[in-house]
Parts: sequence; C-alpha cells; structure tokens
Amino acid sequence: MMTQLTKIERDVKPQILIKLKKNKVIVLLGPRRVGKTILINQIREDINEPTLMLNGEDFDVHAILKNRSIQNYKNLLSGYKLLIIDEAQNIPEIGQILKLMIDNVKGLMILITGSSAIDISNKTGEPLTGRKTSFQLYAFSENEFNQIENLIEKKANLRKRLIYGNYPELIHLSTDTEKSEYLKEIINSYLLKDILAFENIRNSSKILSLLKLIAFQIGNEVSLQELGVQLAMSKNTVNKYLDLLTKVFVLYEVKGFSRNLRKEITKNSKWYFYDNGLRNLLIANTIPLELRTDVGQLWENYVLSERIKFQDYNKIISNNYFWRTYDQQEIDWVEDRGGSLYAYELKWNVNSKSKTPKAWSSNYEDSEFKIIHPDNYIEWLT
Repeated sequence: MMTQLTKIERDVKPQILIKLKKNKVIVLLGPRRVGKTILINQIREDINEPTLMLNGEDFDVHAILKNRSIQNYKNLLSGYKLLIIDEAQNIPEIGQILKLMIDNVKGLMILITGSSAIDISNKTGEPLTGRKTSFQLYAFSENEFNQIENLIEKKANLRKRLIYGNYPELIHLSTDTEKSEYLKEIINSYLLKDILAFENIRNSSKILSLLKLIAFQIGNEVSLQELGVQLAMSKNTVNKYLDLLTKVFVLYEVKGFSRNLRKEITKNSKWYFYDNGLRNLLIANTIPLELRTDVGQLWENYVLSERIKFQDYNKIISNNYFWRTYDQQEIDWVEDRGGSLYAYELKWNVNSKSKTPKAWSSNYEDSEFKIIHPDNYIEWLT
C-alpha cells in the first residue's frame, strides 16, 4: 500500500542512483528513524537487480561474514548484483569485509547504511579509500514536503514543524500526544542507545543534561567552560560529548566568522539541533507557538537546519558562520561560498526591520544581505 511516507521521493535518491556503480560502495548516513530503510527499498526497486539484504544488527549476519575468505563471499553473493547492509557499523571489521567483496566479486554494487558517522568513518575509512561515496539523509526537508502539500498547507504546517520537527513518521500521527510520545521514544530508545554504545560513555543523565543546556541556548554563543561548571565535568569532557552528539546527527556547530578585524568575536561557537522536535521534547515544552517565549529560537533553529539540508542535497559548497562584534553588532548566518559572502538575518516577524550592521557593510561591502522570514523562507530552502 502506497502511503504518504513511501510516496515521497527523497532529494538524495537521484544522486545515489547515479553513483551506485559496479564494484563501488555507497554509504548512506543518517540518524535512526529518518527513513533510510524506506529509501533503500525504493532504490532496490529502481535498480531492479537481484539483491541480497542483510541487517548489521543480526548476529547471524555477523557469523556469516566473519569468515573472511574470497570463496565464502563469492558463495554468499552468487547470483546477486546488489548487496544492501542496513546498520553496517555494527559489523566487526566491515571495511575490510567490503573491500574483499568489491575487489573479488565482479560486477557487485554495495549500499550500506549507518546511524553513526564516527563508527562508519572509522570502520570503512582507509580500507575503502577511492571505492566509496558517502551521502547523508536527514529528516524530511521543506523541499521534499512540496511533493505532498501546496503553499497554503505548507504555511499552516510550518507552525507544527517548529514544535514537533520533521521526522517522517510524524505525518501519519494525528494528535499532539502521539507526536510527543513518538519523539520521546526516539530519544530514549535510539538516541541514547547510539550514544551509550560508544566506549567509556556510560552516563546518560549527563548527556541529557548537556542537551537541555544547549536547547536553552539556541542562537547564543556557548561557552564550554561554563557548561562544564554547570555539569560538574571538565571542559574536555563537554567537548567530547558534543563531538559525539554531532557524530550521531543530533547537534551541529556553527563558528564565528572573522577576517581578523579587531572587534570580531570568534572564541565561542553556537550549537543547533538538526530537528526542532527533539529539542522541544528534551526541555519538555510542546505548548503551541502562540503561548511560547522562544519562537525566535525555534525559527532560527528550524530554518538553519533546513538550509543545511538544502546545501547538502544540492551539493552547495559553503562555509557557514555567525558574525558578532564586541559592540553587539551581529548577523545570524553568513555563507562564504564561491568567493563571495552572503549574510542573512532570521526574523519570525515578517514586519521586522533590520539593516545591515555598519561594521559589516563597511568591511565587507561586496557581500549580500537578506532577511529570511515566514513569507520568503521557502525560496531560500527549495
């Protein structure tokens, strides 16, 4: 049965189909529950070749692949043209195994998925140098939603997305309670499970406390030293946890922009959540938009995460920053791409007036400046 969930074609799919070639490996990264399994099933149908699907969380699969001999893999893959391994990071020495397969099984295409960038990178990195292409899958993007909603529906749904985010399964949940319960399950059963799987990470309460502190500081610079004091842990441990949270696709970091002008601030970074829903569930706040005091933070987090998706899916190479001076002149988002600077201010109120900061315009006079608000955000993201 075709549902809205399976009907939506992901923006990254055509790129994967182009790169899926004989004796090459495609690595599809992304957090759990963003639709990796549905996507690989769609790709499997489009390829229409004999396919072997394995699950990296199945210990029987581990046992089969453990015998690292060419003949074993030739026997296993006999008659198949496409090998798909879901959650491949769980398989010991997966990089060496895949290298042996693509070097010795003629005409084989391989597609693997992983919900942890650090595991997949470590385990496939060196063995597959020159043999793999990596893609990232996010929760649904604004551009992908265009396939199932018109402009009026999109603007109405935006208010819900600022609260509950864009996880694919949410489009089939009709009540706010169901949505909250689903996101809570993701945090407890998937997010913490992936984080705690790392060596020497045993304290989930500290991870949750860190995430909550970050959640309240969206749009503000974050001091690792201050976080450490609040959490009773060292600055290095805070940095280690934040690095892990980026590797499992929960947070991303934005650094300050500077061309070494005396007044520009670059010491601390800003941190954002890839998904608004997780952010709001972590602080237990899913009250409607009109009752909230953090709408500006929700808007900034949502639009910037959508911009990241847009850049990635469209292969836009950009260094992204915020900009601020010691005398409080600031810009929310700066893109350094193609040899030019593009500055953006993010405003929830469409009537808000904002001029280019004087220090910016005088020092970066060739840059572009634009305000992104609910009346024009779609053109920036699609």
